[in-house]
Amino acid sequence: MKLLLPLLSAIVLLSCNNNKVEEDTHFIEHYEAISLLGDTLRSASPSEKLMDRFNEKNAAFVKDSNNLDNTIWYGRFMAYKGDYQKAIGVYSEGLKRFPDESRLLRHRGHRYISVREFDKAIKDLSRAAELIQGEENQTEPDGMPNARNTPVSTMHGNIYYHLGLAHYLNQDFNKALEAFKKCLGTSSNPDNVVSATHWIYMINRRMGRLETADQYLEPITEDMDIIENDAYHKACLMYKGILQPDSLYQPGGEDSASGSALKYAIGNWYFYNGERKKAKEIFEAIVAGDDWASFGYIAAESDLANRY
Repeated sequence: MKLLLPLLSAIVLLSCNNNKVEEDTHFIEHYEAISLLGDTLRSASPSEKLMDRFNEKNAAFVKDSNNLDNTIWYGRFMAYKGDYQKAIGVYSEGLKRFPDESRLLRHRGHRYISVREFDKAIKDLSRAAELIQGEENQTEPDGMPNARNTPVSTMHGNIYYHLGLAHYLNQDFNKALEAFKKCLGTSSNPDNVVSATHWIYMINRRMGRLETADQYLEPITEDMDIIENDAYHKACLMYKGILQPDSLYQPGGEDSASGSALKYAIGNWYFYNGERKKAKEIFEAIVAGDDWASFGYIAAESDLANRY
């Protein structure tokens, strides 16, 4: 009996530990990433409309998973509904069937940014940039169409844009600047011009190059035909002095990708103009929101983690 009691105790303890492992595993599966500030990041439940579209892409993928377009769209909608890790898995499996496919690398690189794995994003997007050399640039279809149902971005532009962003989030401004300048050269579309110029201006200001930064603003005008990137257009007009930061910033404001983008532009403007405390307040307000996969949010998070 003396021998039996320790054995029973060990079995009970092992059972409790196993249950704890199962509980911990279940918990881990319900967040997508850890922020640069140490927070767990969870996705909101997708809308019924989005799930309907996801189910369509899922059915097409199940029917023919060896089709490249089916793989890309399945991964894109997996990410749209907030399952970023699973989307990365879809692209990774796709790359086994389509090795060195630039489109799969472009989308996986994007989602590595979403989950804060910037080095992996840079590796994928750098390889994608190598693969498109000498290839014709093409408009990239939208997964979430804009108000005019008119795609405004290109394949090459998106590769360089996300590569520049990944370097920026890693606080490597030289490499970020190089990538965004290449992005700017991919298309004269006004939406591409304002989005790339926004980052190029901010990076030059961070590097203390005011005159160079201002030169990039010369093509920016108030009457540009912007379809999607209204936040970046407003930011560029703010850099030119046409709009004022105080008139643009709304505490609380819009909790969305475009809202976070504009808030970050304003916070960054205060940062490189020496008002670091005010910049910090805006960055903290951004990361207090729920839109943690937006680029403005991640950029604010990066600055809080690395600059404060």
